[in-house]
Amino acid sequence: MKGKFLFLFLIFFSLTLSLFAFGRGEKDDIKTQNDEWILCITSFDVSSLPPGRVYLADVLTRKMVERLTAISYRTRISPEYAYYEEFAWANARAAAARAIASKQDERTQQIFRGDANWRYRQNIARIDTDLERLFAALEEVESNAPLINKEPVFNLTRGNIDLNFPAPPEEGREYRFCTTQRADAFLAGRITEFHGRFVLTVRLYTVYTRSFVWEDRIIFSPDDLDEALDEFTRRLIILLSGNQPAAVTIMAEPEETLVLINKSFAGRGTIENLEIPPGVVIITASAPDYESLTFETTLSPDELTTISLNLNPIRLTDVEVRVDSDGKLYHGALFVGESPMTLRLPLSQLEYIEVETFDDKRGTMVFQTPDRLNGTQSFYMRTSVPLAKGRVDKERRAFYWAWGGTWVTGIAAWLAYYSYSEAHNAITFSYAQNNSVDPGFYDSYLNMYYIHTGTLIAIGAAGVYSVYRIIRYLNTSNKGSIPIKTGRN
Repeated sequence: MKGKFLFLFLIFFSLTLSLFAFGRGEKDDIKTQNDEWILCITSFDVSSLPPGRVYLADVLTRKMVERLTAISYRTRISPEYAYYEEFAWANARAAAARAIASKQDERTQQIFRGDANWRYRQNIARIDTDLERLFAALEEVESNAPLINKEPVFNLTRGNIDLNFPAPPEEGREYRFCTTQRADAFLAGRITEFHGRFVLTVRLYTVYTRSFVWEDRIIFSPDDLDEALDEFTRRLIILLSGNQPAAVTIMAEPEETLVLINKSFAGRGTIENLEIPPGVVIITASAPDYESLTFETTLSPDELTTISLNLNPIRLTDVEVRVDSDGKLYHGALFVGESPMTLRLPLSQLEYIEVETFDDKRGTMVFQTPDRLNGTQSFYMRTSVPLAKGRVDKERRAFYWAWGGTWVTGIAAWLAYYSYSEAHNAITFSYAQNNSVDPGFYDSYLNMYYIHTGTLIAIGAAGVYSVYRIIRYLNTSNKGSIPIKTGRN
């Protein structure tokens, strides 16, 4: 009896161990993605330094690599996790869809293979079974978001580890640079000289925000480089490790309020426990028919900040728009109806109205709405035939030519006057000395007189023509300008 009891106990113990091991095996089989977070340190800009100080960039980047090895992992905050989750999810869906498309192409090609009927049916059945499995896999991918490692291993790029630092990317090519370097972020710096000391300015670009999220600077001399770099890298390590994020809860009214944090979508209405990097952030809240609100606040690491927002409704007033000819009325670029009509517009704002009449005329107007509710404001808009394309440029060129002609005739008149004055003085002197003048020289003097008189007439005509052209140019260009009007109640 005891032997039987002992045998049953051993079986129960073995099964318990098997189940325990099986449970641990299932837990160990759970795999995550994006298990590494890679940073790339670029070469620092030293273009403003004298040649004898260029070595500072190499010293700083090498020392920075040594100190950043203290980071072993990074804690991903909510927006970063969401970015990598959506990225991996999209890749998984695309891979599953490509597999289905490939298998469907294989099924279509069976018609053209010329196999025997029994082999054709066999291949079709096999492919259909594979398609059912692939569709099930796609459904599984659609239903379950991939698991992203919340605490990936922190590392530098292989080039940085080998003390190679690539040149920073040009503006607008930051994301492609990170893709090429296979990095999640990069660090760019610039060293400048300041009254015998040096200023290091560093900026951090992250892929998940597609923007520079952090900027800091230190002032140091070659003697206190290590101390300054220790303090600088301490702040950088806190940022890169991500283990002290800030959290913010925003309660906004009305419920449809759109909230942006640092120009990125954060949510609508009430947003609870949103983790973001600490520091100064710009929060913008807006909702239809409510006044927008923008302000700055400082979020401290490892602290929850609660912000309550209550947007004020926009106060509207009636504005009547009348036109000298009926047509389609546009408020900005939005079609609002046919003139004449009364619009409901916000108080104390500049508004832009445009009309297109049914006889192909146009009119535009900018006006200031009243600052208080005191009745209906009325505006009258005149229309005209739009200027032909290039009309203003044509008038401008004509004015430039006329003004250039004035200068040319002015120079010619000055030269002619100088020659005429010299000839007149010579004749006066000759007549005073000899009581006579050489006939040939006198003929030349008369010619210079006629030329001088002609240039005076020419410069006068050119001046009058220039005035005409500038008046015409100003009149033509003003036809296309937008009048700013004040209304009456």
